[in-house]
Amino acid sequence: MSVLSKPEARNDVLNRLRRAEGQIRGIQRMVEEGESCLKIGQQFSAVRKALDSTYLRMTVCFMEQELQACMQPDETRQADIGKMLKDMETLLARMG
Repeated sequence: MSVLSKPEARNDVLNRLRRAEGQIRGIQRMVEEGESCLKIGQQFSAVRKALDSTYLRMTVCFMEQELQACMQPDETRQADIGKMLKDMETLLARMG
């Protein structure tokens, strides 16, 4: 089962994305209205933090999903642990 098929996890991610979307709309409005670069920059920082937080939540969802699958007593799944760890390394490297 995909972790995001759980309603609470899916709702959490969707709510985070909606908040970030609202923040981006606010930035667009600020630019249109000629707000100062400092204020706009502060809002960009807030959006980046919101998206980083959402990305981290998705990474945790991936890890939960893969670990649940790897916990099954199937020999072929043991080889998948190495792939999962490599995928985690790739996902976390993109945060930097």
